[in-house]
Amino acid sequence: MAQAKSGDTVKVHYKGTLNDGTIFDSSEGRDPLEFKIGEGNLIPGVEEAVIGMAPEEVRTATIPPEKGYGDYQEEMVVAVEKTQFPENIDPTVGQQLELRQPDGQTVVVTVTDVAEDTVKLDANHPLAGKDLTFELQLVEIV
Repeated sequence: MAQAKSGDTVKVHYKGTLNDGTIFDSSEGRDPLEFKIGEGNLIPGVEEAVIGMAPEEVRTATIPPEKGYGDYQEEMVVAVEKTQFPENIDPTVGQQLELRQPDGQTVVVTVTDVAEDTVKLDANHPLAGKDLTFELQLVEIV
């Protein structure tokens, strides 16, 4: 029976959970995720977990931060003066904003604290620093 290897295009159903059982993403009710193994479009831990799977096989993989969204980096948290925000934006905790960097690229930040004069912004991925568990089912090798 064929097994998935680097360079193969595969279709996978998945459910991603945190250590406390919280589901952070799932393909349930949707088409399976299609990707080419080795192109780097997914976190490395998921691609590595699919390698060696046969169609219809189910596998559970625990992925550490270094194979997921990286370690949480305190230096990616900054406090910004409220006066730096446009008048039409009233920042609230949990709100995600898109900021344009000097080089023209954009970065998504999450508001983590709102004080009287400052707003704390976190540019870490929301899953940075977390162990992730994926239940994977290889639907097919295309």
